[in-house]
Amino acid sequence: MFGMLPVFLQQKNETMLLFPPSEIQIDQNKVDEVDAILKSTFRLIAFSRDHLADDLLNAYLDSTHDLQELMSIKNAQMEAQNDEEAELYLKNLNKTLLTVTDEIKSQHNFDSVTQLFQLFRSISPESHSNHPNGFRTTHVQIGRYICPEPQEVESLVHQLFDVMKEIEIPVIRAIYFHHELIRIHPFSDGNGRTTRVAKNWMLMYNLYPPIFIRDNQEKKQYLESLGKSFSELEVKPFDWNEHLARFFDQELDRLLSNAKTVLLAVQELGHSRQIIKE
Repeated sequence: MFGMLPVFLQQKNETMLLFPPSEIQIDQNKVDEVDAILKSTFRLIAFSRDHLADDLLNAYLDSTHDLQELMSIKNAQMEAQNDEEAELYLKNLNKTLLTVTDEIKSQHNFDSVTQLFQLFRSISPESHSNHPNGFRTTHVQIGRYICPEPQEVESLVHQLFDVMKEIEIPVIRAIYFHHELIRIHPFSDGNGRTTRVAKNWMLMYNLYPPIFIRDNQEKKQYLESLGKSFSELEVKPFDWNEHLARFFDQELDRLLSNAKTVLLAVQELGHSRQIIKE
């Protein structure tokens, strides 16, 4: 997603500081709307008189599965440079999503560095083989933003897992983790795909649909918001800036859209069964 540069025009002199969760300023209305939509979905599943509960539950699961497939395709397009790379990446991503689904069925949320390496190994096996269960040892630059020095990465990643426990709202915790892990850029390659799957593991564990990039325009907005946010945080590491706000807002918009997709699928199934009864 972002380029790696072996040589720098300048060196990063200050240690990266994680953005404090206490300073997050979200649009609570969007979070509430997502939660309301999901509650409506589960009410239909649990209490509908026009459908069997199993039918509605299957519709929900099928819709979520469709979103996972679309997420896989879009992620492959985003990361790959050609059809061959996209095909290989899509294969690895689908395998990783199955692993995530199994973990969720076993009541395991994403909350440890061990799981992070598990995802990295699964979704980016070639990169992992170069640094087995290890963080990057090279310098990385994202546009004008210089990522933390390699010797800082391990400590920052462990700090991130500790700090994100302070965030009570699962949706915000997942988006925050996404933003900060990309800013740390812990691996030699595959940071974007690993981070996005980790985020979606957290979301799906809490019964939210996954978030994915739909098209090139969203991809451009995504990269621009991240890059500008990182640059702002270098200057003012504890200040909520407009680009950070935009990133959170874009992620919430994507989640809201996907939640509506799931609800619509369930409603359509109920409507079709009601017509048959009549």
